[in-house]
Formats: sequence, structure tokens, C-alpha cells
Amino acid sequence: MRPIIALDADGVLVDYHHAYADAWAKAFGRRPALRDPAAYWPMDRWDVRRLTGDELETFRKCFDAEFWSSIPAMAGALEACRELVEAGYDLVCVTAMEMQFETARLRNLRGLGFPIERVIATANAQSAESPKAAALRELQSVAFVDDYLPYMRGIPPQIHAALVLREPNGSPNRGAELEQVHSTHKNLAAFAEWWLSGRPAGTPFSMP
Repeated sequence: MRPIIALDADGVLVDYHHAYADAWAKAFGRRPALRDPAAYWPMDRWDVRRLTGDELETFRKCFDAEFWSSIPAMAGALEACRELVEAGYDLVCVTAMEMQFETARLRNLRGLGFPIERVIATANAQSAESPKAAALRELQSVAFVDDYLPYMRGIPPQIHAALVLREPNGSPNRGAELEQVHSTHKNLAAFAEWWLSGRPAGTPFSMP
């Protein structure tokens, strides 16, 4: 069997920030202006208002199967995945989203050309252990790449935990929990380059 690398989707494989702005435009007829390009969360990145009531329900309805099937790829992610597969790894997307959209997510990734044949949808609730931990244990993946530090909680120590450190403003990727991860990277492409460069086994926390 080929070793497995598990990958998060939003912020690692696909650009949720871009898709969020598209959903806002669909709901309200206007694409929001960029407010803070260094913001981690889309509500802070885009010049949008906090929604309640009917407006909130209208916006939520835009996050349907069509939405989850049409998110663009992150820069460099597609080539990074192809390089990992060519090097002998199988890739599985482990994503915190509603189970009903699992097929839409796979359709999105396959449509973009990602060499990924399986998507595992997990819960997204905050807890003492990552909602992705059980899936990662079952997969016995050699590495897991995510951009959200709380999803590293409870990951088996034999799985290399690689954290993508993207936009810093409001980021949850800071504090004592950083000690749980084995390496940090600016994006998936940087992880793939580092991982395939012959880094020594058990390489400590680092950031190429």
C-alpha cells in the first residue's frame, strides 16, 4: 500500500476566501470590497456586515452543493498534490463540513484536476480532540496538513502534523498549542517541497 497524506480543503487545497465573496455577491448582488488582505477569517477580510434574521438565512442558503462544487484552487496546490502523488503518496481530503456536501467537495476537487479520489467529511465542532482525529487514525496517514491549529488536537503523534500559517490577523494559529505540530509552512506547495526534499525523519518544528 502507498503511504497516505491527509489534506484539509479550505485554505489548503481550495480558496474559501474567494468563494465566500462569491457567495455574498450571489446573495446580495454585489461582491464585497477587500478590507484586510491579511485577515484569517473571511468576515474580517471582506467589507461585509454582520447578518441576522432573513439576511443571514438568505446568505446561508448560498452555501449549497453548487457552492461546495465550485471553489477555486489555492495557488500552487494542484501542482503540489501532483508532485506528492508522483513521489508515491496517496492523497485523501479530510474536511470539516456537513456530510451531505462530501460528494460536492470531491466533485470540486476532481473538477479542478486534483489527484484525490476520496473525501472524508467530519464534524466541525470545537472539542478537546480534533473532529478529524478519528479519521486520521483510521487512515493511518503519515502526514496531515491543515491550516487550523485546533484541528491538530489529539492527532496521533506518529502522524506528522503540518500546519499552514496563512493570513496572520485574527489567526487561531498561535500560542502554546503550536507545540503540538511538527512543522509549519506558508502553503501546501511549501510543505510538498520540504516533505519531498529528503528532510530527516523526526524533523522538529520548522518553517521553510
